[in-house]
Amino acid sequence: MSVRTFLHAARNTRSGLDLFVLAGVLWGTGGIAGSLLATRAGLHPVAVAAYRLLLGGVFITAYALASGRLRVRRPSRAELGRIAGLGALFTVFQAAYFAAVFATSVSLATLTTMVAVHIMVTIGSAVLERRRPGRIAIASLTAAALGLALLLGSPVGGDRGALVGIGFALVAAGGFAVLTLDTRPDLPGLDRVTATGLGFLFGGGLLLPAGLVVGMAVPMRADTLGAVLFLGVVPTAGAYVAYFTALGRTHVGGGIVAVLLEPLTATVLAAFLQGERLGPERLFGGALVLAAIAVQHRAVGPTTRG
Repeated sequence: MSVRTFLHAARNTRSGLDLFVLAGVLWGTGGIAGSLLATRAGLHPVAVAAYRLLLGGVFITAYALASGRLRVRRPSRAELGRIAGLGALFTVFQAAYFAAVFATSVSLATLTTMVAVHIMVTIGSAVLERRRPGRIAIASLTAAALGLALLLGSPVGGDRGALVGIGFALVAAGGFAVLTLDTRPDLPGLDRVTATGLGFLFGGGLLLPAGLVVGMAVPMRADTLGAVLFLGVVPTAGAYVAYFTALGRTHVGGGIVAVLLEPLTATVLAAFLQGERLGPERLFGGALVLAAIAVQHRAVGPTTRG
């Protein structure tokens, strides 16, 4: 590898890691936005998820059209299959996560999902690359699990439905891990960002019937309309564009940075905006998560993906 090629790869890797950081921070705002929308508008979480996918899909697809990534034409069978596959995974991820929340609690569902995603991506990338997880990956995984457990407190979903809720959380984690580990090359005329936008629209369409059954009417007020717009633009369109753009520039293991930053960002925002108190244990947990992010950030070498 020439010096010029190495420096170009290093710049792309650093850019990819920065995008993972941005995606994690943006994702962390989604919980408060979704909670505000559900509370102020009286929406069921399934309706919130449908709004998130549909609006996120609209904004990402509009971005793809404006940037020349997407051209209006008749899609091929392969493109339709790719879009439908992504849409189904997005639907599984959203529906299973909210089912876990209902069966247990937000904290238990989030803890189980985030730790499981970390484990699945670490093991999955090792299997796909035919290598054993290194000491750095194991250290990052251990620090992340302990940190998230302390950061999210001691979530208890109760005996009733706890196992069912954990099962749904594992299904949600599996859906997101598959999205992250999908390293298939882009189809001609359908890059990952464009496919994500169209996949969101497809997944939102799958959730729409259930959303209409539970009710999707939103009061015409500034707070509720602002929450809907924010949810579609910031933690959905902005975060996923950053995330999947980063996946095309660096190792899939770097995506763990975004996964770990999401609950950390959400906790910090809850402390500042909702007055949630952070005790010594949660502060120490946040420090462990930051340490895991730093370890993962350093572990990703200058290897880019096409």
